Amino acid sequence: MLDLTFDAPKPRVISGATGDWEMVIGMEVHAQVASKAKLFSGASTEFGAEPNSNVSFVDAAMPGMLPVINEFCVEQAVRTGLGLKAKINLKSAFDRKNYFYPDLPQGYQISQLYEPIVGEGEVIVWMGEGVARRVRIERIHIEQDAGKSIHDMDPHMSFVDLNRTGVALMEIVSRPDIRGPEEAAAYVTKLRQILRYLGTCDGNMQNGNLRADVNVSVCRPGDYERYRESGDFSHLGTRCEIKNMNSMRFIQQAIEFEARRQIAILEDGGEVVQETRLFDPDRGETRSMRSKEEAHDYRYFPDPDLLPLEIEQEWVDAIRDSLPELPDEKKARFIAEFGLSDYDASVLTADVESAAYFEDVARGRDGKLAANWVINELFGRLKKDGHDITRSPVSPGQLGGIIDLIRKGDISGKIAKELFEIVYTEGGDPARIVEERGMKQVTDAGAIEAAVDEVIAANPAQVEKARDNPKLAGWFVGQVMKATGGKANPKAVNEIVRKKLDL
Repeated sequence: MLDLTFDAPKPRVISGATGDWEMVIGMEVHAQVASKAKLFSGASTEFGAEPNSNVSFVDAAMPGMLPVINEFCVEQAVRTGLGLKAKINLKSAFDRKNYFYPDLPQGYQISQLYEPIVGEGEVIVWMGEGVARRVRIERIHIEQDAGKSIHDMDPHMSFVDLNRTGVALMEIVSRPDIRGPEEAAAYVTKLRQILRYLGTCDGNMQNGNLRADVNVSVCRPGDYERYRESGDFSHLGTRCEIKNMNSMRFIQQAIEFEARRQIAILEDGGEVVQETRLFDPDRGETRSMRSKEEAHDYRYFPDPDLLPLEIEQEWVDAIRDSLPELPDEKKARFIAEFGLSDYDASVLTADVESAAYFEDVARGRDGKLAANWVINELFGRLKKDGHDITRSPVSPGQLGGIIDLIRKGDISGKIAKELFEIVYTEGGDPARIVEERGMKQVTDAGAIEAAVDEVIAANPAQVEKARDNPKLAGWFVGQVMKATGGKANPKAVNEIVRKKLDL
């Protein structure tokens, strides 16, 4: 069971000329549904295809073309809602959000305003061992993405790529429960992690498959608590929305700048204007994009081409039964089952591939030793080479084989690192490599004793010093290990050295 008893992190406080201020942040995360087909057509969602090659007649809004709902996209939205412990609405409906833009051929976006498919849920965001915040999810609705306008290919014309038009998105809307830039980045990171575990979104921010709109406002200390008690948003001040953030670092920078910008306006006697802003990463600042629209500006109305979406509870229950073990539950199990620290368990469950790799290595072995090798040796080398776990040249079976050789005493820790390097670069069976290359650890007491005698005989002055200062016995151990090419059993060497020196 996951222990949900935790301490909430303190809100970020900014000292201004007229007193302290606090940040209040809500987020709207757009996650592309992991589906090979679009929300209302069978066109491909493949990334990187030739411009306008993944466009059906429906996507291009040709006369007479009608949308047909993709059931798999609906299933993925329900799966996401269940993963976020949210209410699943058995009846939902689609609406038209009307606005003109060149990359939206229909002149409207099909979305869900009044009756979303998923209601209230939550995300637990851990900010350190025992420190976390519960961020409430207000709703998740599904909608179609727009295309992409391209302005840098010609000095006089803009181009439009409609490949993304109609791709299914889940808009995950949080309450304004986030209290600082680091917490906002941690929230998106955790949400991305859950989506990847569920398999409902690949979370690739570089490709635009996960992007966030960040709503920022500032208030005086105590105003946020009054909002939580009353539900009155007026305590939180006027918010501004920063659009299409696709980097954790940029999210933090944008929030920091925007909060300080608003504080400067308020302390100068001005009023913050509710608007949509963009973040310029080169200058590290937000700039105005347009005044913030409200629902009536888009003239929402029910989509006449789509019937209300009604799903059965039995179908929802079947999806719930198929959910995988999610990150927090897996982390708690790793701590309990393998005796791992909170930090090690967090690293190993950061993504589903790493968790699966570790569990394969640790199965039937010492969990702490397995974690040490996976995190320090494997992850360290993969990071150095710019690879992730999916491109590891060392399989779980090979790494497990190295650990087995250590536990049996066939190789020392030093030899194990040499063996790891060979397996990483050349491949092969660890046990066979040890046998063929003569890397097996020397455990014969007679051979080790002979090597100790040689070192002692060659260094009489060091012998006297070691007898006066027993800590110097380590020097003899090092010399013996060097003389045996690192193959002697370190424990046996240490015991024999101390015996020979009468320590």
